Amino acid sequence: MDLLWVLSVSMLTVCVAIPMDAAAGSHSLFTCEPITLRMCQGLPYNSTFMPNILNHYDQQTAALAMEPFHPMVNLQCSPELRMFLCALYAPVCTEYGRMTLPCRRLCLQAKSDCYKLMDMFGVSWPEEMDCNRLFPDCDEPYPRPVDLLSSSDTTESPISVQRDYGFWCPRELKIDPELGYSFMGVRDCSPPCPNMYFTREELMFARYFIGVVSIVCLSATLFTFLTFLIDVSRFRYPERPIIFYAVCYMMVSLVFFLGFLLEDKVSCNAASPGRFRASTVTQGSHNKACTLLFMVLYFFTMAGSVWWVILTITWFLAAVPKWGSEAIEKKALLFHACAWGIPGVLTVSLLAMNKIEGDSVSGVCFVGLYNLTALRWFLLVPLGLDVVVGVALLLAGIAALNRNQEKLVKFMIRIGVFSVLYLVPLLTVLACYLYENSYRAVWETTWVQEKCRDYHIPCPYQVESTSRPDLALFLIKYLMMLIVGIPSVFWVGSKKTCFEWGTSTHASSTHLAMLDEPPSASTSRAGSVRSARSKMSSYHGSLHRSRDGRYTASSFRAADDRLPYGSMPRLNDQPQSRHCSTNRLDSLSRHGSTQRLESQSRHSSIRDLSSATQAVLGVPGNGIHRVLEEDGATA
Repeated sequence: MDLLWVLSVSMLTVCVAIPMDAAAGSHSLFTCEPITLRMCQGLPYNSTFMPNILNHYDQQTAALAMEPFHPMVNLQCSPELRMFLCALYAPVCTEYGRMTLPCRRLCLQAKSDCYKLMDMFGVSWPEEMDCNRLFPDCDEPYPRPVDLLSSSDTTESPISVQRDYGFWCPRELKIDPELGYSFMGVRDCSPPCPNMYFTREELMFARYFIGVVSIVCLSATLFTFLTFLIDVSRFRYPERPIIFYAVCYMMVSLVFFLGFLLEDKVSCNAASPGRFRASTVTQGSHNKACTLLFMVLYFFTMAGSVWWVILTITWFLAAVPKWGSEAIEKKALLFHACAWGIPGVLTVSLLAMNKIEGDSVSGVCFVGLYNLTALRWFLLVPLGLDVVVGVALLLAGIAALNRNQEKLVKFMIRIGVFSVLYLVPLLTVLACYLYENSYRAVWETTWVQEKCRDYHIPCPYQVESTSRPDLALFLIKYLMMLIVGIPSVFWVGSKKTCFEWGTSTHASSTHLAMLDEPPSASTSRAGSVRSARSKMSSYHGSLHRSRDGRYTASSFRAADDRLPYGSMPRLNDQPQSRHCSTNRLDSLSRHGSTQRLESQSRHSSIRDLSSATQAVLGVPGNGIHRVLEEDGATA
């Protein structure tokens, strides 16, 4: 019987400790306290021990849980019910934290006597009070004589009881079970919002700091992308990945800017005072806006790092095997598949695992802010691999370029500067993540120690060290996450870029000026163009080929003298009949000469055509004779 009793107590201790496995290294200090529960007054013992068997960490919480049983106790449906309930909700305080459970017989008797009355009041027997699972098979009253002896000793001189309870989620931070929240290893719990480590003044300063940096990064990366759109053919492989790299960090900075505007509206759940719920950090994918911010931010953060690795690959292919731009561009489909596919798989995996967390410092949603496992596997590992692969390829490419001193002068300097400007921020971000991974448990224990009395939860005991995070650490992390996109400006920044922007701006202003012209100006300009075209056509029609094969300009025929198209000279006109054949010959000669001239003019230079145009429009220089002489010499 004693062995069974010890086994039952051990199993119950294990069951109680299961939800608190994440804080196994902390200890809690409890003392016996007087019973304040109204239902449990006048018992053979007057001191109790918290937390109780049902994991209520104070008597106030236990009293709320006992309220459904008040009608049954008042109606005295069973003489054993009141003692049985007090044995669970306010157990007798014993030495060294030894918990005693009521016998199974007491549980079965109370349940069978009050089952029908409970059904009338709509009260069900709780699962955590299952008689056949929790309670030992014995036939002793509660409390036992040995328990009363220990209780009397502790009443005269309360003793300290040390037990390992870990973190207990306060009632204010509890979340509905269907949402799947977790905090410090405890399910259905979420961190407080605003941030649990910093004051409101510190958070306000950090919010504006992140907002300003995000605007600067957004402007720089947007400038890079627009420069690419002005002249797409200018940026070819191996430098084309810089453009996609800039686009990725343009989206990252845009998300942080949106977080600055939204403040805590997305990253935090609203408080519910009626349910004794405080504002908590958003977790999971139930908040659509938070999920969208997370998807964009994490996807493009990972894609930006992958595009940097692809940039080092293209540099390596150009430096070592001496691949040309066309050969590298043939692998573009593979580059895009890796750059967008790998981040997509990681993003979908996090969505499936429900690892999204709100960031109450920046106002966005990300991963690894409170869950160390997600921090290690979805941030440290991917970014660390990118750094290792990228640095290895850079060193190999630089070593290959070092053998060719002519290429080394300009290209190696640019590649070195750009690599340093990217690697330094990325390595700083990795160092911040590693620091958080190492000290997060200490920060959480310190927070519990400071807030345990406010939340009425067990306080840590025998804490070896306490520490609070420095706000500068988080500011450096956010700064390096954003500033890593700015080096793309140094790559596209040149005199040619300034010239392209100036040309594009001038063309846009000219186009707008033409749109703003009055109708009269547009009509006069169109009339002058039509006049020039008519003169040009008249010039072609006025050329006459002489007998020696040279072309000379003839006078323009008046409009009245011209025959309609397709008309024939009148046959009864005797004076003109003698010259019918002559006119026909002249007409054929004129058309043939015109066709010949048009054929030659199509193959002539731009200079000759401009000279002929000036002569027709009356510009001095005798351009027609010059063209005719050149054509004659050519013939």
